[in-house]
Amino acid sequence: MSITLILVLLTGGISYYAFNNYSFMDKMLLNPYRVMKKNEYYRFLTSGFVHADFGHLIFNMLSLWFVGEGIERLFAMLFGANGSFYYLFLYLVGIIVSDIPTFMKHRNNSNYNSLGASGGVSAVLFAAILYAPLMDIYLYFFIQLKAFIFGILFLGYSLFEARRGTSYVNHSAHLYGAIFGMVFMAVVYPDAVPGFFQQIGDWISGFAR
Repeated sequence: MSITLILVLLTGGISYYAFNNYSFMDKMLLNPYRVMKKNEYYRFLTSGFVHADFGHLIFNMLSLWFVGEGIERLFAMLFGANGSFYYLFLYLVGIIVSDIPTFMKHRNNSNYNSLGASGGVSAVLFAAILYAPLMDIYLYFFIQLKAFIFGILFLGYSLFEARRGTSYVNHSAHLYGAIFGMVFMAVVYPDAVPGFFQQIGDWISGFAR
């Protein structure tokens, strides 16, 4: 069984349990105020395993499933026995890092809560985009985009919504998770950076011929 499938099943099970047990949900989600006042730092990680509703859960887990399997195999090819560790680190630390700006912004707001695996999913997705910017991504299952184009649109939208701050969705987690994923990939596999620009350059050159 792949690590991706284990993460999907584990997150699905924990989220489903939390849907029916509010006290458990309350202990798992990220409340920056409680993290600061009660030193409940575990919430940075546990918040990535609970979701607001089935739609939130299904979207994140489908996204992880579609991209995570490929990255898991890629890391096994690039790093051998260490590939599984790198993959777990990317996903789990992506969840944690993506919530740090949220924590800093809302640490004095006792009513603010955040939850979901979006930061980790974004980290995995953008690590994949840095390595393979020309892979096809299907937005809403039928809008086909090259991965790097989707990435530009995604980052722009996340930045805009994060600054606007009127949505219940934690767009800053998407943004910082994506940045972490690209930085992580660049550090553990530096050849991905020139390869990224080379692939895009070759693709653009194809239109000029």
